[in-house]
Amino acid sequence: MNALPAVDRNALLARLREILPADGLIEDQESQRPFECDGLSLYRELPIAVALPDTVEQIQAILRCCHSLQVPVVARGSGTGLCAGAMPHPEGLLLGLSKLNRIIEIDAQARSARVQPGVTNLAISQAAAPHGLYYGPDPSSQIACSIGGNVAENSGGVHCLKYGLTTHNLLAVDMLTVEGDKITLGGAGLDSPGYDLLALITGSEGLLGIVTEVTVKLLPQPELARVVMAGFGSVRAAGDAVGAVIAAGIIPAGLEMMDALAISAAEDFANAGYPRDAQALLLCELDGTEQEVEQHIAAVREIFTDHGATSIRVSADEAERALLWQGRKSAFPAVGRLSPDYYCMDGTIPRSQVAHVLEEIARLSAQYGLRCANVFHAGDGNLHPLIMFDGGCPDEIARAEKFGADILELSVAVGGCITGEHGVGVEKLAQMQSQFSEAELHQLEDIKQAFDPGLTLNPGKGIPILKRCQEYRSLPGRHGHG
Repeated sequence: MNALPAVDRNALLARLREILPADGLIEDQESQRPFECDGLSLYRELPIAVALPDTVEQIQAILRCCHSLQVPVVARGSGTGLCAGAMPHPEGLLLGLSKLNRIIEIDAQARSARVQPGVTNLAISQAAAPHGLYYGPDPSSQIACSIGGNVAENSGGVHCLKYGLTTHNLLAVDMLTVEGDKITLGGAGLDSPGYDLLALITGSEGLLGIVTEVTVKLLPQPELARVVMAGFGSVRAAGDAVGAVIAAGIIPAGLEMMDALAISAAEDFANAGYPRDAQALLLCELDGTEQEVEQHIAAVREIFTDHGATSIRVSADEAERALLWQGRKSAFPAVGRLSPDYYCMDGTIPRSQVAHVLEEIARLSAQYGLRCANVFHAGDGNLHPLIMFDGGCPDEIARAEKFGADILELSVAVGGCITGEHGVGVEKLAQMQSQFSEAELHQLEDIKQAFDPGLTLNPGKGIPILKRCQEYRSLPGRHGHG
């Protein structure tokens, strides 16, 4: 395979000006700065231009233009991603989809919603609320993250334990191929003919096509939801309690864990009433009918007590439940107040390994001399260690990256994987070779080429073998600033 040819910038820009309105094309570098990275600011780059189309027809024309000129295209939603998956290509076009933000239809009878990719995650639930419905996946960034980005990364959230990730809550996706042709994957029914390409596209990080419309499942709002909050004297005790809840046959709506550093930061930020003396905190949400919830609360309280809980509190009403979750959902910005920068990792491990892995993370924290706060989806083993460092210090950046890489390697070693919901992007390219054999990576490459033979959709991301063909940057460790 050969590297992409040199891009004729003038020809590209001239054709884009014909397709887009004046405010839909950003050519100067200074105005492109807000698009140089996603939520993972370690990796930055500037594109040739940023396109902000208003319509699907404009996106089709843009793709056909870029395909004819062999120009790389990187799709971007709200920019809240955390793996550098939407970082621009320096010889390509950044395709922003934020203007496609219309909720097309709420079908209460079918319990579904048709939306454009720029619609925020939370907006779907808000639109469905008058019908007594909501959208299940709820990432911490749900107030800002877009549904198109959720599809690209297969996002989850605190309620994914019971209600699933994005892939479990999709019915259909309208997608444009690299040539600009429209295809629909899935449908309004519970099943669709042929291969399950909808599952393939979910989590594909913009490598296979551009999503232009999404049909999601909506769930009925539960009759009652309450949160059991418990403090523990050690992360091992809390980790063991997580396994015991699941072993008892209880599937909470959410089961989250925070360590002492995260507890303190979140409490300073949100004043949620978290126990500051605890070394670990569990938030266990139980929902359903009133009788079911009360029975499960009693069972969970007993389990937590048996595992040495130092404090237990049950939300008394909806306001208190929301407050307890506010502390958890604001944990990331809360930790951001403790350090100039932090590096959020995303590995997934078996529940039985939670205590062991957290103890290893504490050891690595001491080894690298960097603080680490742990906030994660304990019920499904999706870790989110927040490694704190100073981005103005190259040595600390290097240590933070190595620390993060070690966490991912550890996740694989205990039977887990290198990502749960943030994606691979640029960040985890090196660890893909720990997760997959070379033969398996070649299979992923074959799938990529079946959809995108010229390798122009989000090149240099996701699959390390493809990296050899697109040598415009080194493996993780590059900190370009355009």
